[in-house]
Amino acid sequence: MKHFRSILLTISIFLFISCSQTPQRTEYVLGTMCTINLFNQGTEKRYSHLFSRLHELDQILSANTSTSNLAEINAQAGIAPVKAEPEVFDILQTALEYSKKTEGAFDPTIGPLVKTWNIGFDNAVLPEQSAIEQALKLIDYRNIELDFDRHTVFLRNRGMKLDFGAIAKGYAADELVALMTQMKIKRGIIDLGGNIFAFGEKSSGKPWTVGIRDPFNDSSKPIASIQIRNKSVVTSGIYERFLEQDGIQYHHILDTKNGYPVDNNLLSVSIISSSSTLADTLSTSVFALGAEKGKALVESLPDTDAILIFKDYHIETTGNIAGSIEILSDDFHIIQ
Repeated sequence: MKHFRSILLTISIFLFISCSQTPQRTEYVLGTMCTINLFNQGTEKRYSHLFSRLHELDQILSANTSTSNLAEINAQAGIAPVKAEPEVFDILQTALEYSKKTEGAFDPTIGPLVKTWNIGFDNAVLPEQSAIEQALKLIDYRNIELDFDRHTVFLRNRGMKLDFGAIAKGYAADELVALMTQMKIKRGIIDLGGNIFAFGEKSSGKPWTVGIRDPFNDSSKPIASIQIRNKSVVTSGIYERFLEQDGIQYHHILDTKNGYPVDNNLLSVSIISSSSTLADTLSTSVFALGAEKGKALVESLPDTDAILIFKDYHIETTGNIAGSIEILSDDFHIIQ
């Protein structure tokens, strides 16, 4: 008997805010529930402007909307180059950079494999091996052609599909941060389905406190917390979305080499960075690479850190972040 479970509204990290709040706004966009809180500077006009940008990005970047620019590029795979919106071109440049750095562990052409599994949708099923093998043949970031003069994107082989699920929400958060800066907003919290950006600082002048979710427990009690200003925290984990069949859970982070969910000793990876685009990209990249290679990648980058939670209940971090983490659960411990 097959059982499917999709946790669409899972928040990987929990935000604790001690100051009083003015009404925030929440809408369903980018395939998830998104919340923006501008506190005492929140107005209907400002919220409408910010959410309008999110809906605009959704119409450009969605792989599940037939009218999006991304869908048009996918439809013309192996046929003809497609004029790309600036946002698509921007995202692809970052995606290709990290595809190279991870040797394909992160790959924006993973679309055929994502569609084959369809985890997160009601019609998700355990695919036949032949379907997985066929999808794998279409995954190769080196078959993306960017024409910087004409601003076009061409996927060389028919059936190739781009999927921005591991980067789009991070990019969207950075777009909101830019707009909030233009609006002269002093503080705010962006929560795009668990992708957090803590903008500015509390009214008291203190940093925001962000909690890291317990991957073994669906409750709202976090296992640890960190303090940040003007940074994003993005988490990828095996508990967020999964297909369960015959007592086996198949999570949504897929291995571009064998076509199955990544199988290692990690439960989750949280990335802390001033760039939410980078945090989003790295959370998947580090999980796919595994602890050793993933930590090495993060440590090669400025102003970026990682928190890795393992199946044996231990936590590892990069850089100097260990000193700023407060462990809130007796079940977990940090290994330096």
